[in-house]
Amino acid sequence: MANTGREKLNKVKGIIAIMVFLNSLVPCFINRKLFVVVRNISGKIGLLLRYILVKNLCIECGDNIAIYEGVYLKAVQNIKIGDNVSIHSMCYIDGTGGLTIGNNISIAHASTIMTTNHTWGNKEIPIKYNDSIVDPVVVKDDVWIGAGCRILAGTTINTRAIVAAGAVVTKDVLPNTIVGGVPAKTIKSI
Repeated sequence: MANTGREKLNKVKGIIAIMVFLNSLVPCFINRKLFVVVRNISGKIGLLLRYILVKNLCIECGDNIAIYEGVYLKAVQNIKIGDNVSIHSMCYIDGTGGLTIGNNISIAHASTIMTTNHTWGNKEIPIKYNDSIVDPVVVKDDVWIGAGCRILAGTTINTRAIVAAGAVVTKDVLPNTIVGGVPAKTIKSI
């Protein structure tokens, strides 16, 4: 099996646990501000700082989480993250409506996950001022979301699925499939 960094993580896991505990003593509103401050710090220090903060801000957060520089997390207090998750640079992740990210997930750079959507039913006001709706997103275990994807509110990406680069997911993705396109459609089973 390829070295995935887990061996190095296990060597310093105790130290990280102490850092997470110490940071848990800091009020959430300060940790949210700190996350913005460390958002663009590169390298291992940036990864460590973002992990410590997210571990204390999310509903649940597993081990071996890599949140790379330039990732925007909105409403992080409504997000659950499993183990062995990587979220690459320039991603926008909105947890407002509730977001669950399972285990062994890779979200490639410049991808977006939305848990809100605008309505347009009130013709008396501009669309941008119509009500928003919230609808959770679930990304189950063993999923790869390619570069530049858009995952829209109310969708589930089931286990062992691949979302091809540039795809826009508007409906649930079946397990063991590759989807792609705008809107995303099944390309093949895996």
